[in-house]
Amino acid sequence: MRTYAGHSNARESNALYRKNLEKGQTGLSIAFDLPTQTGYDPDHELARGEVGKVGVSIAHKGDMHTLLDGIPLGEMNTSMTINATAAWLLALYMTVAEENGVDRKLLQGTTQNDIIKEFLSRGTYAFPPGPSMRLIADMIAFTVDEVPKWNPINICSYHLQEAGATPVQEIAYSLSTAQAVLDAARERVDEATFPRVFGRISFFVNAGIRFIEEHAKLRAMSALWREIGRERYGVTDERHLRFRYGVQVNSLGLTESQPENNVIRIVLEALAVTLGRDARARAIQLPAWNEALGLPRPWDQQWSLRIQQILAYETDLLEYPDIFEGSKVVEALVEELIEGARREMAVVEEHGGAVEAVGYMKTQLVESHRARVQRIERGELKVVGQNVFTSTEPSPLQQGDDGGILTVDPEVEREQVEAVRRWRSERDQAAVDAALARLAEAARDESRNIMGPTLEAARAGATTGEWAAVLREVFGEYRAPTGVADAAASPDDDSLEQLRERVDRVSEALGRRIKILVGKPGLDGHSNGAEQIAVRARDAGMDVVYEGIRLTPARIATTAVQEGVHVVGLSILSGSHRELIPAVLEALRGAGADVPVVVGGIIPAADAEQLREQGVARVYTPKDFEITRIMGDIVDLVAERHGVAAGAA
Repeated sequence: MRTYAGHSNARESNALYRKNLEKGQTGLSIAFDLPTQTGYDPDHELARGEVGKVGVSIAHKGDMHTLLDGIPLGEMNTSMTINATAAWLLALYMTVAEENGVDRKLLQGTTQNDIIKEFLSRGTYAFPPGPSMRLIADMIAFTVDEVPKWNPINICSYHLQEAGATPVQEIAYSLSTAQAVLDAARERVDEATFPRVFGRISFFVNAGIRFIEEHAKLRAMSALWREIGRERYGVTDERHLRFRYGVQVNSLGLTESQPENNVIRIVLEALAVTLGRDARARAIQLPAWNEALGLPRPWDQQWSLRIQQILAYETDLLEYPDIFEGSKVVEALVEELIEGARREMAVVEEHGGAVEAVGYMKTQLVESHRARVQRIERGELKVVGQNVFTSTEPSPLQQGDDGGILTVDPEVEREQVEAVRRWRSERDQAAVDAALARLAEAARDESRNIMGPTLEAARAGATTGEWAAVLREVFGEYRAPTGVADAAASPDDDSLEQLRERVDRVSEALGRRIKILVGKPGLDGHSNGAEQIAVRARDAGMDVVYEGIRLTPARIATTAVQEGVHVVGLSILSGSHRELIPAVLEALRGAGADVPVVVGGIIPAADAEQLREQGVARVYTPKDFEITRIMGDIVDLVAERHGVAAGAA
């Protein structure tokens, strides 16, 4: 029983973990901030505004010591949501255990470490696909004997569903990823060891609101996993063939409107993965009711923990054999999902496997997500409080000075910047330099395992940014495909046709097509919303400039001028809007780009008002689900700025 937690700095997060453990939490689930996840120190340009926002900042072994102070690592089961820098964070974890006298063979836990889904949905990648897969394979080969109770990878279908995946796509793309990982790992271990490698693979699955379908999905994944083990890899030991998975229930369906409704959504989603014994999750994380509003407070996380405890200790759902066994409905649905997943996995294989098929899979997810959004817009997919039953009373849960969410003190970033600089000045620099040089040598040699030099760098006192910088130098930089250019055109409907006509009229008056720049400043990699805006703008007839994630304010401003755009749209979901949006506005003014700026993201009302006062023309939040209407607003903004008519020829 876990809650995904961590914010600000190691000291604050350690206090939070201790309180959660006192309340009955039975494991840790560590959330790292975006600079830590993407391999940047707090004082890097791209870390601006992101330090401590969506997780805890961990820059070196000193931070990790503080984070885990007083927590019995030899007994604790720790899940770390970390991917691109997973090898580094595991090395820091092992180093802290070692320096506290804990044998690494006792360590239990999981590093998420699924880089393919980062390319597809979450955006916290650091290195190109090939070297990224090598890092994963090296971790697997190292841990299978050195840290035998550790799950070196958690194949993560969770974020695929958040990016719009259907159940068939979620099954197919995650299992295809598992095959790519196993194929890479098989080259790093001997034949006798490989079945144990297969047995250490675990999964992190999403559980959405469609209760029966989600339950059937897990039964289908379990059956296919056994099939893959036996037929593709020749694994026969039943212990190794188990489908081992944990669950975070869905955040995509949580609403900003009437957020108290999210509690019942969370409970139903938890039931889908606990009610049937043969498809029951081994570990569960529940989001808080207010995740669509911002960062949950400790009280909100406690509520999520209590939901799990009530289900486990007050109900009788754990007392019976599998209650779905023999159900004709469930069995038929499971078979349907299995057959659909087999077909989609075959398509991925035709593209060369999961690594080579990243572009194909990304496009499919963009199209699936667009279909979901349009169903909500048209009212075909009903979301209570959002597009039906919208009349409501004010929520008492959102009253008070904090508005129902936790706000990270801006001083955290300044303190972390000072702390990492102080750490660098006080360590043995010669030892760090030597360790990083050996890391670079190992990275250049495909036959060597990177984990040994990574551990050496962690012990010497290297930082997260230094470790990643060495590997970036050797492996190169990478920008994942956006899926926007290859996405099929949206089906015509009356509202889209009317929007196209308005775009045509304004474009004709301007003398060229309306051009929009869709940008994601900072390190926020959740690009689903930005992609949907870009696709809808394209389908409405606008020229679209979308370069993907991880842009500096200066790059956004330069691109706006070079491309001659009429409007800039910015998307931020990491809570860094208060720092990054003003920086973009300043950069645009400095570059001479006099264009309206619109912003979308998880932005509290008080922050939205402040952004408007600073010059932002429009602010949209998750409650603004009608993308075509948003596009209409943008057409009006451009028309108004240039003194042309938007509503008539």
